[in-house]
Amino acid sequence: MNHSTGNTAAGSGPPAQDKPPGGGISLAEATRVWAKIGLLSFGGPAGQIALMHRILVEEKGWVSERRFLHALNFCMLLPGPEAQQLATYIGWMLHRLRGGLVAGGLFILPGFAVILGLSYLYATAGSLPWVQALFSGLKPAVVMIVLQAVLRIGRRSLHSPQLVTLAVLAFVAMFALNIPFPYVILVAALTGWALSRTPWATLAGAHGGHAGSAADPQSGADTAAPADAGASAQTGGWAYTLRYLGLFGGLWLLPVLILLLWLGPDNVFTSIAGFFSKMAVVTFGGAYAVLAYVGQEAVLSHGWLAPGEMIDGLALAETTPGPLIMVVQFVGYLAAYRDPGLLSPATAGLLGAILTTWVTFMPCFLWIFVGAPHIERLQHHRALSGALAAVTASVVGVIVNLALWFSIHALFSEVVIYRFAAARMELPLLASLQWQSLLITLVSALLIFRWRASILTTLAVASAMGLAGLWI
Repeated sequence: MNHSTGNTAAGSGPPAQDKPPGGGISLAEATRVWAKIGLLSFGGPAGQIALMHRILVEEKGWVSERRFLHALNFCMLLPGPEAQQLATYIGWMLHRLRGGLVAGGLFILPGFAVILGLSYLYATAGSLPWVQALFSGLKPAVVMIVLQAVLRIGRRSLHSPQLVTLAVLAFVAMFALNIPFPYVILVAALTGWALSRTPWATLAGAHGGHAGSAADPQSGADTAAPADAGASAQTGGWAYTLRYLGLFGGLWLLPVLILLLWLGPDNVFTSIAGFFSKMAVVTFGGAYAVLAYVGQEAVLSHGWLAPGEMIDGLALAETTPGPLIMVVQFVGYLAAYRDPGLLSPATAGLLGAILTTWVTFMPCFLWIFVGAPHIERLQHHRALSGALAAVTASVVGVIVNLALWFSIHALFSEVVIYRFAAARMELPLLASLQWQSLLITLVSALLIFRWRASILTTLAVASAMGLAGLWI
């Protein structure tokens, strides 16, 4: 991800000054701005971060360049969607708790509403020929979008032979050995931690290699501590930390415990709450990385979706505002819709979508409100930087696995899994190539890599080709 947030546009006025909480900005005015950002936050995390930089730094002058990059650097260290956490962090800087809740909530709300409606349409009308044709066009385009993400992250992250090796091993672990995503990330983090303590290691040093971060000497950013670092440190005492840890930890985990005790471990709502709570703490590397984990568990372990439906959900999330990880809401909706129990399918789907969104994003607020005052202690921790560099490298292998998995199910109508029992390996054998999907894949590749078309343009062309195939 190449964040083009390092330089303020010419003619945008004098640099913004760091402001104290509130800083003369009313919460009502800030709410209007956060609502605008939430409605316009298309284009994935790079586009969303660039949008916030343009509005908050260049147009409004509410946050200085240095402070914006400082906040972004911290959010890169966290599991979960960095753009949503950056909005929450800046909202916290301006208006503390209320500001963080407003900024983070409004960043999610528009996308939640749109995907909820699209999930209902998909569940009720997904068998219609024109809907199937629409998604048959979107799936091959999504394969190319994921491939583009692989190349971007790979160029940014794989700066040494050790990191390339970690990426290859992560791919083999997930694709051939079927090792769960959390274990891959855990082993990578421990390996990076250990290697960073050896004198010969050449792991990336800028917090996992995130381009354009404040710790990157090539970015030209001011790496000095923010102006109110002392105030932040005072806010981060033990009483403050325990209070917010208890509040947001309880809001996150108490519903999970209630569902477990009330409905039992085998109920679909308990499964949704437990699975996506676990996902929320291992989502390093962005949405594309965690999708491999979600696809592996939701499709293969829980049977909530078919493989092709996971690609459909990603296509929906690509065309809506908000974090790309909102695709998990689509998964939760279909899981509950198809196992409603005593509820109607539509009601169960609604509750499943709300529950999934709650346990996915509540930890994001927890990380920010508890961790923000302590960022100075984390920024230059060598072993932590090594661990995150290794995680980011492994994420490249994880996303390659995702791209290959998506391409197999998008381009072939039949996939047979051959299992090597002795070696505990699983490899797909392909049959029935879909030539229309191959054509759409090639056109999408030209649009993305040659003509530099936007994601929305690429998906629009691909869906039109899918509908044209139905008409022909």
